[in-house]
Amino acid sequence: MSKLTDVPKRLLIGRALRSDRLGETLLPKRIALPVFASDPLSSVAYAPGEVLLVLSVAGVSAYHFSPWIALAVVVLMFTVVASYRQNVHAYPSGGGDYEVATTNLGPKAGLTVASALLVDYVLTVAVSIASGVENLGSAIPFVVENKVLCALGVIVLLTLMNLRGVRESGKLFAIPTYVFVGGVFIMILWGAFRGIVLGETMRAPTAGFEIKAEHQGLAGFALIFLLLRAFSSGCAALTGVEAISNGVPAFRKPKSRNAATTLALMGGLAVTMFCGIIGLALATDVKMTESPGMNLLRNGVPVGSAYVQNPVISQVAAAVFGQGTFFFVLLAAATALVLFLAANTAYNGFPLLGSILAQDRYLPRQLHTRGDRLAFSNGIVLLAGAAGLLVWVYGADSTRLIQLYIVGVFVSFTLSQTGMVRHWNRHLRTERDAAKRRHMHRSRAINAFGAFFTGLVLVVVLATKFTHGAWVALLGMVIFYGTMTAIRRHYDRVSTEIAAAEGPSEEAVRPSRVHSIVLVSKLHKPTLRALAYAKLMRSDTLEAVSIKVDPAETKALREEWERRGINVPLKILDSPYREITRPVIEYVRGLRGENPRDVISVYIPEYVVGRWYEHLLHNQSALRLKGRLLFTPGVMVTSVPYQLESSELAKKRAKRRAEYSAPGSVRRGPVDRRPKEPSGKG
Repeated sequence: MSKLTDVPKRLLIGRALRSDRLGETLLPKRIALPVFASDPLSSVAYAPGEVLLVLSVAGVSAYHFSPWIALAVVVLMFTVVASYRQNVHAYPSGGGDYEVATTNLGPKAGLTVASALLVDYVLTVAVSIASGVENLGSAIPFVVENKVLCALGVIVLLTLMNLRGVRESGKLFAIPTYVFVGGVFIMILWGAFRGIVLGETMRAPTAGFEIKAEHQGLAGFALIFLLLRAFSSGCAALTGVEAISNGVPAFRKPKSRNAATTLALMGGLAVTMFCGIIGLALATDVKMTESPGMNLLRNGVPVGSAYVQNPVISQVAAAVFGQGTFFFVLLAAATALVLFLAANTAYNGFPLLGSILAQDRYLPRQLHTRGDRLAFSNGIVLLAGAAGLLVWVYGADSTRLIQLYIVGVFVSFTLSQTGMVRHWNRHLRTERDAAKRRHMHRSRAINAFGAFFTGLVLVVVLATKFTHGAWVALLGMVIFYGTMTAIRRHYDRVSTEIAAAEGPSEEAVRPSRVHSIVLVSKLHKPTLRALAYAKLMRSDTLEAVSIKVDPAETKALREEWERRGINVPLKILDSPYREITRPVIEYVRGLRGENPRDVISVYIPEYVVGRWYEHLLHNQSALRLKGRLLFTPGVMVTSVPYQLESSELAKKRAKRRAEYSAPGSVRRGPVDRRPKEPSGKG
């Protein structure tokens, strides 16, 4: 990489960090909360709206079911948070749901969890950013008019911020997250004060509208199905809860205790905000519908396709603070920003999980590599690319994207909690201390209830969302599972193939002879250098080989060879079709066929150039020939470089680059697999 590209890289992501500074990137709880919990905290900006959108199918009369749906979501949230507090104490190494499922349920269950989480992380980025663009569009029309472009721009910006490192990006994300949380709490308290104490009537911008019910007077099974679908949409508030259990190694010590505390704090904040927004939406008479242009009526007339339906939180803020007031604008900006930053939960979870999977040989090893800033750069870039593709395909429409959402997370919830039950069962068989057994029984009961409840919700989600887009998420999981299985098979096959045998092997047996060949096109300095080097190797036989493409040139080469008296025999290979590669390959294979225990060593003179376009003008035949020779058993290929004057330019660029870069271009990122911390109280 030249200085021209290296300097902008340093400006964008900062100077490279040494590996021994990894400990400096660990997070205190105040930074870990916005880093790992921004997704569940920000989901309160769209989860209440999703509940109302589904209920609107039966008309505004169905809105009175929303408090009960909110209560069910709250119970589920507390169950999941309590369950994951057991996880972070039992498995603090950062494997999270994947490690729990693999250890207790087997590799297939672990791979299923990993596939589900990878899909869900990609959707987290796409949904959060699409929703953030829509919230920002309520205040800035240009944004909503160019949703896809703006969403892709935000993905690029977030990617650059995360490439700078977890701790540095966490500091940037902390302020807007806390401003959003504070703004929502102020809105809830001020709205409750105005409505309860002052007795004022607050009306949302859509309070005067009517909803044209798609299915009027639903009852029986149809009504139950609708309520279950609304509940499954509200469960979007739980996405990202598992990220803390995956990110335990990023916390400061005591890691498990700090992670468990952060989980509890996140659950309490998310539940309070979710219930408060649902309550204010009902109090201010918010109207939401899945097809506002047709089903939202003003004076009995549809509002039309030009109407832009603002999110629930924006409508509630307009009712409580007043449209265009300082607090309204502040909350709208903070909501949009925190939704953008909510994608950071995935930016931390996806690369870390990808690194663990790469270490276990389920993903390419490049994903186990830490970048300049000690972040898993390859995983970050891969996540950004996948999320950007989804945003482009679905037009940055959060309502369409959210139908794909939460399937994966509930697959991981259910398998993880089932694995934890088996974990406690295994330890109870050997534990004799009465106090520890009581603690294990309590933890097992929490995880068992969590497994049952999340499994039930998974069935509901699949039943209610499958035809609305959940099948796409399931397809993505199947593709991830199949791909990772194939990668593991490949790595296992290669590992078996190259493993050193205990006794004598074919590779360890010394070849009977070494037959060296120097490829010659013309008699010039690169050829003479290759000949001199080949002589130093003291092969059993040495010969120069040239391809007869142009008879005149071949004749001149032979005459020059004899005139100089070079004491290496020159062999001319005929090439009636003017090919270079095939005659050499056939000649080498012929030598191997005559003497299978011989090794053929091929020396190829190559130019070292310094300008990019010079690579196109030189060494093309050598590259093709080397590519073919690599597949020929018993053949060793040696490049003999000859530096042209322009190579000095490359040398100077490399020297300048060394001033900006840390040594080494391939970096490994070890996952924290140290002994587990003693379990504290769950």
